[in-house]
Amino acid sequence: MKNYYDVVIIGSGVAGCFSALHLPKEMDICMVTKEQLNKSDSFLAQGGICVETSADDYEAFMEDTLKAGHYENDRESVDMMIKSSAEVIGELIDYGVAFETKDGELLYTKEGGHSKPRILHFKDETGKAITHTLLVKTLENRHVRVFEETTMVDLLVKDERCIGVQIESPDGLLNLYSKFVILATGGVGGLYEHSTNYRHLTGDGIAIAMAHGVAMKDLSYVQIHPTTLYSEEPGRRFLISEAVRGEGGILLNKAGERFTDELKPRDVVSKAIHEQMAKDNLPYVFLSFAEIETDVKERFPAIYERCLREGYDITKEPIKVVPAQHYYMGGIKIDLEGRTSLECLYAAGEAACNGVHGANRLASNSLLESLVFAKRAALDIAAREDAFEPVFLSSKEYQDGRVLLEERREKLKGVLRNE
Repeated sequence: MKNYYDVVIIGSGVAGCFSALHLPKEMDICMVTKEQLNKSDSFLAQGGICVETSADDYEAFMEDTLKAGHYENDRESVDMMIKSSAEVIGELIDYGVAFETKDGELLYTKEGGHSKPRILHFKDETGKAITHTLLVKTLENRHVRVFEETTMVDLLVKDERCIGVQIESPDGLLNLYSKFVILATGGVGGLYEHSTNYRHLTGDGIAIAMAHGVAMKDLSYVQIHPTTLYSEEPGRRFLISEAVRGEGGILLNKAGERFTDELKPRDVVSKAIHEQMAKDNLPYVFLSFAEIETDVKERFPAIYERCLREGYDITKEPIKVVPAQHYYMGGIKIDLEGRTSLECLYAAGEAACNGVHGANRLASNSLLESLVFAKRAALDIAAREDAFEPVFLSSKEYQDGRVLLEERREKLKGVLRNE
C-alpha cells in the first residue's frame, strides 16, 4: 500500500476540498476523513455564505465582523477574507454551485449581526450544496486518494518538521508520509453534550497538534448558536438557521411575547434566551415563523420537513428552541498562508484560528473564511513543493498514537472548560 504523498489532507469538508482543488493537479494527494466523505459539518451549514456585495460594502462588512467579534479580531485576516470573497464566490459558481437568484441577479439575504443583506444561499442547505459540489470536483482528480472511516491518531514529526500522519483505518495502523500536511479536521462539538456538530468531531487535529507543542490561539472561544430545535433525546441538535430570524422570525416567551432583538449577534441573543428560560422556568423558548413574508416551506424546506417530523408545522405554530454549542473560533494558530508554528504543517477551516472571528463569529462567515484561507494554504504549498525532500521514521522513532488520543481529547476538553 502506498504510504508517501506530496500532501496529506485530514478532513473532507469545504476547507479540505478547496485546498485539494487549488493544489497542482499532478501532486499526489491523500485525503483522510474520520467518517464518510459527506459527514462533515460543512454539509450542515444552512444559512449561507457572506460576500462583499460591492466596494461600498467593505467598511460595513468589516465593522459587522469586528462588532460581532467584540473587536478582538485580527483586522489583517478580516481584510483578506473580505477582499477575497468575490473571487471565491465566482469560483464556486464556476464549479456549479447554484445560489438563489432573482431576475437573473444573485439574491442576498440578511442574518443576525449584519447591517445589510450580503449572504448568498441555496434554500436552507447552502453548506450541502457547496460541499457536495467541491467533493465531486475533488474526486475527479485521479491523483487524490481517499481514506474514509479513518482516524488520524498522531502527527509524524522529525527535526521540528511535520513529515506525515499516523492513521487508524479499518485495515489497522498506518504511517502516511508527506511533504506537507493540512489539518482541516473541523470543530469540537463532539466534546459537548449538546451541539449542532456531528458527534465524531472531537477536535482531534487541535488536540494532537497541541500535544506536539504547535502554537494555539483563542482556545476558550466557543460559540453558542441561539436556536436549535429543542429535544429531550440525546445526540446532535438540529440547527434552526440564523436566516430564519434574518427573514423575520421572532423569539417568544411562554406568554407569547417577543422578548429580544433577534438580529443582534449570536452571543447576545443566546444570553437573552438563557435569561428568558430562567424567567419562564422552561428549558426552551419559542420561535415563530408567522412574521416571515416569504413562503417558509419554499425558503426553508429542510427545516420545514424536519420540524414536521418532530410534530411541528412551522406554517401554523411556533417551535421550541434552545441554544447549543455550534462553532469554535479558537484552534491551531495560523498565519495568512495557513502555516502553523510547525514546519510543513498547515491548518484550515474550523480547526484553524487566524483571528478572523475574534471572540464571536459573525453569521455566515464560516464557509467564506474556510474557503479563503484553505485556498491560500494550497497556493503557498504549491510555491514551496520543491523545498522539501521525503523523510521517514524508523520503528523506534514513533509511537502508537491510539494510546494517547483519548488522553489528548480529554486535555482539550479541560482547556475548553478553563480547567
